[in-house]
Amino acid sequence: MILGLTAVAVALLFFATMATLTPAFERAESQMMMTPLTRSAVDLRLAMRTLWEDHLLYTRNYIISALAKLPDAQAVAGRLLRNQDDIGNAVKPFYGDEGGKKLTSLLRDHILVATEVVKAALDGKTDELTKAQAKWTANADELAAFLSGANPHWDKAKLEDMLHKHLEYTTQEVVSRLKADWPGDIAAYDKGHAHMLMFADMLTAGIVAQFPEKFKM
Repeated sequence: MILGLTAVAVALLFFATMATLTPAFERAESQMMMTPLTRSAVDLRLAMRTLWEDHLLYTRNYIISALAKLPDAQAVAGRLLRNQDDIGNAVKPFYGDEGGKKLTSLLRDHILVATEVVKAALDGKTDELTKAQAKWTANADELAAFLSGANPHWDKAKLEDMLHKHLEYTTQEVVSRLKADWPGDIAAYDKGHAHMLMFADMLTAGIVAQFPEKFKM
């Protein structure tokens, strides 16, 4: 059992290292500082932060419940998937029904593949874990391509950077919990939380820049 856990931890850490790119924190923060502080822009920023915090929170709750084999794992997964619907609905006023549905679809794939990653890690199946990690990264790249295509203010490379970093922090949570490294688990979540707020702000800044007429008041 110890050998199996070690193999899984090593595999997860390998893919976390491969997913690491230069952080876009400073660039996202700089972009947000240039966003007009009108009431509507602030409202959007708060709404986006809430949605992406929910994304992070329920992802963490699912990791905890799934790895501990708690009876609420399926219910938590359902709530997590609903969050992807909420995010898609939030962008429909700007990108239409089709744009919102496409984002929801990609984010639901992101979550479904994440459950594959957690299951493979829990079962100690490194081959399945490798495949799931590859799918996860490919989905992140597809998300970046879709978003950058929808908004010229969302740079594809920056989006890939941010999304890959999200995968890295989530992976660190899984690894830490498998190793019963509770301080490491908490540190990974804290870093992931700060990162997710930056990501939400970057999206807000891009929307406000693309649709300035909607944020005059």
